[in-house]
Amino acid sequence: MVNLSPTVGAEITKTRPCVIVSSNEIGILPLKVIAPITDYKPRYDSVPWMVELYPDGINNLSKRSVLDLFQLRSVSQVRLIKNTGKVGKDEFQKILEATKIVFGIY
Repeated sequence: MVNLSPTVGAEITKTRPCVIVSSNEIGILPLKVIAPITDYKPRYDSVPWMVELYPDGINNLSKRSVLDLFQLRSVSQVRLIKNTGKVGKDEFQKILEATKIVFGIY
């Protein structure tokens, strides 16, 4: 859970689950690169930077959700509230592929 407020414009807001996508091996600042999780909507099926997440005992999500890789951002570790779960290796591979799309790496 990450506190994403305050925000500006169309940035995703509120305290919500996120996935930390940055490596612990890089950086000297107390920052993490995160991607927020939001409710699944059928229109996201055709959006290549949205990674669908199904609830399971590893991620501990309560409902079908998506990870929005277009909303990647660095946040202070102070914004990190609670660790509630993890994504599996297969899901993380999909996250990496969606991140390549966001950055135009083909």
